[in-house]
This record gives sequence, C-alpha cells and structure tokens, in this order.
Amino acid sequence: MKQAGLGLDLTSRKTRKGKFLDEMERAVPWAQLLALIEPLAPRKERD
Repeated sequence: MKQAGLGLDLTSRKTRKGKFLDEMERAVPWAQLLALIEPLAPRKERD
C-alpha cells in the first residue's frame, strides 16, 4: 500500500516562512496600506 492510497498529503507541510506569510496576511490591512502608498509610488511610463 502506498502513502497516496492512504490519503496522506505529505507535501502540505508549512515552513516557518509559510506560517509567517499566513500570519502577515491576517494581520496587515493590505488594501488600506496599498491605498496609502499608491499616490507616492513611481509610475512606469507606457508608450
């Protein structure tokens, strides 16, 4: 019997980096932050 047959998903292990990024997604109001800095961000000229 193989691990895949048991329904085990061993590839979904969270790293410290992954856990940190998940916490940041919950803690930081990204939409508000982007709205605050958008007027100050340089814009790339398009031809």
